Amino acid sequence: MILSIESSCDDSSIAITEIATKKLIYHKKISQELEHSVYGGVVPELASRLHAEALPRILAECEPWFEQLKAVAVTNEPGLGVTLIEGVTMAKALSISLNIPILPINHLKGHIYSLFIEKEALLPITVLLVSGGHTQLIEVKSYDHMETVATTMDDSYGESFDKVAKMMSLGYPGGPLIEKLASNGDASRVTFTVPLWQSPLIAFSYSGLKNQVRLAIEANEASSYPDIAAAFQHTATEHLIQKLKKYFKLHPPHRFAIVGGASANLYLRERVSELLRPHKAEMLLSELKYCSDNAAMIGRAALEAYRLGAQCDYHVIPINPRCKL
Repeated sequence: MILSIESSCDDSSIAITEIATKKLIYHKKISQELEHSVYGGVVPELASRLHAEALPRILAECEPWFEQLKAVAVTNEPGLGVTLIEGVTMAKALSISLNIPILPINHLKGHIYSLFIEKEALLPITVLLVSGGHTQLIEVKSYDHMETVATTMDDSYGESFDKVAKMMSLGYPGGPLIEKLASNGDASRVTFTVPLWQSPLIAFSYSGLKNQVRLAIEANEASSYPDIAAAFQHTATEHLIQKLKKYFKLHPPHRFAIVGGASANLYLRERVSELLRPHKAEMLLSELKYCSDNAAMIGRAALEAYRLGAQCDYHVIPINPRCKL
């Protein structure tokens, strides 16, 4: 079995995955959303302290499987440096005490393999990764052959939802809150310009849209927030759809997936499904419980790393909070 650890941001999670069957033997996650909601976003130092408390409590439940572990996997990039180090430190301790190798796992690869928890991987696949820190279009050929073909120039899709929610004093995380508020609004009552709509670039940008929303919030009463939220969600998603259309003209999709925390947005799922229909492309989605950060996806990616023989000595494992695929 492989024990996997996830601490890249504000979710403390550990999982145990059986190598031969890919079965998820154990999985637990402790969220920090309540502690960070009062600040309207993640406070890195607080997140680090909460990981230091939560991870050992979860690990204690995993002790019955220690003798069956062949490796310990851990997210080492990208993420918050002060929280990544909590998981990496635990992985080092387990590696030394149990005399097993460490498998350093890229967090974004984990999101991609969230599609295949307890399943065989279906590759190649084109992936739209949308989360609080990343918006990327990725061509995935294999575990060790992934190419980022488009990325954000500033804010990410998920981050823009969090920031708009903070402007409206809705709380954190912003994605579900904006989606819920938008369901009671009328997007046609507010008009926002779709980012980069005249640009031939296949890239993403949300800073300008975020500023448009700020001005609308300042100019209107709170009673208009549902309409503003609906217009924002529509425009933010339309931006993705327009860029995907441009890409699909050059590279028609055969198998397509949306992953990352923001992939749980039902409006986004519906719009992408409509876009794929003329191409008759297969659409893959993670289970909702695996869309956000979790150790099960890290464990599933770790099965591929283990199969390929990847490992790292406990004293040289790198931490890179800004890594991209």
